[in-house]
Amino acid sequence: MSDAATDPGRGRLLVPLYVHPAVDPAAWRALIRAGPQLYGVVLNVADGPGDTPDPAFVTAAAQLREAGVRLLGYVDTAYGERPVRAVVGDLRRHRRWYDTDGAFLDRTASGAEDLRHYRRLTRAARLCGAGTVVLNPGVHPVPGYAEFADLLVTFEGTWKTYRHSDFTVPAWTGAHPPDRFCHLVHGVPDELCTLAARTARMRGAAVHCAVPGSGANPWSGLPPAVEREAS
Repeated sequence: MSDAATDPGRGRLLVPLYVHPAVDPAAWRALIRAGPQLYGVVLNVADGPGDTPDPAFVTAAAQLREAGVRLLGYVDTAYGERPVRAVVGDLRRHRRWYDTDGAFLDRTASGAEDLRHYRRLTRAARLCGAGTVVLNPGVHPVPGYAEFADLLVTFEGTWKTYRHSDFTVPAWTGAHPPDRFCHLVHGVPDELCTLAARTARMRGAAVHCAVPGSGANPWSGLPPAVEREAS
């Protein structure tokens, strides 16, 4: 387990900012200024590292590193269907081109039948230089995933779904500290993003991100608290 992943001095915002730095440079500058608030930033160039280094992302990544922000390279695992070799290739390109110090393995499976596969992917990520490995099934997986992930995203979805009172937290999560869990919520009205953060903590997730965005790419904007840094 990475020491950085459990450092209580680190911020509690995990920000997946899926917008090109040339399209919204102010948002990326705001992330740099917000460094102490951040658990990390998910670096997603083109649903992964892309085919060639992107100079704008190279610059943004370097500036975030200088600000002490943890960089997590985005890799799609296709719920266990993507070959290990392809995943490892993306991890290596992230590390080589953008000097990422962690991995964000998206579309993670959640069942017991895929545990061995994701244990292998996590081990490969660490061999590629990832000090922090985040798995994103977007739901609570079977407990075994918590044995090798530094952080589990156990909710990703809309505020409408998240606020429902029938949202349940499995008892097994109580055996782990809250900073091992993250909730990513989109479609949150600006004035309710603070409530969403409070709700995440009440549900045992110390790491979170709540944004107003919706549609095909709800993660093209910042959480309001960070957005204010851009103005």
